[in-house]
Amino acid sequence: MKGKRKTLNAGDVLSAMEEMEFQRFMVPLKESLEVYRREQKGKKEARKDKDKKADSEEQDKSREEDNDDDDERMEEEEQNDEEEVDN
Repeated sequence: MKGKRKTLNAGDVLSAMEEMEFQRFMVPLKESLEVYRREQKGKKEARKDKDKKADSEEQDKSREEDNDDDDERMEEEEQNDEEEVDN
């Protein structure tokens, strides 16, 4: 209420518990919060690594396709050049 926000965050809950004198729950709750945050951070980093790997694979695939397209164009140009020479 003090911050005029509608969403509660972990700090809000911890400060409310402190005001209501639930000190015995503070330490385990803080520890659990830290564990949760580390897990979420690890998941986020793993997802980023996975996305980067997928992006690099897509880039490699598109490069291969571009190279294939270039090879096809070169072959067509060579054939056209040979036909022009024949004519």
